[in-house]
Amino acid sequence: MTTRITVQRGDITGSTADVLVNATTAALLGNALLEAAGPGVVKEIQRIRESNLTDGLPAGGAVATNAGNLPAKWIVHTVAPSWDAEEDRSELLASCYVQAIELADKLGALSIVFPAIGLAEGWSADDAARIASDAIASTDTHLESATFVIDDDAVELAFGSTVTAPN
Repeated sequence: MTTRITVQRGDITGSTADVLVNATTAALLGNALLEAAGPGVVKEIQRIRESNLTDGLPAGGAVATNAGNLPAKWIVHTVAPSWDAEEDRSELLASCYVQAIELADKLGALSIVFPAIGLAEGWSADDAARIASDAIASTDTHLESATFVIDDDAVELAFGSTVTAPN
């Protein structure tokens, strides 16, 4: 199936989809998306951390929780690797997208919303967009739509011209 990919301007916490992707830290706590989701999601994350992620979620990995107060069914949390001029970590960044999509498929989701994963860790908007586009194109999925919700002009331009372009 071909996934329709779009880019829109806004705040991911107000996005409507089956799955919202949370670009987070290894601890899985402490960002605006979790604040908006509410304390139930934080408690679920704490249970996950205590049971099987005692050292935190590794870069490139993903884990799902309910969406709490957000207009979605689930949140998929993923950790981007830090950009490094000495070491190519693009496969780990791509894994964030692939793992999120695979989890969304397992959950039966048809729509997913992504932030621009990796920018807070030093990736350029152009590199992050290219890696995201390639990762989504390489993933066999049942998703009908994937939306990137962006809150910056330059990032919106990079993602708009890259991820929505035919591969």
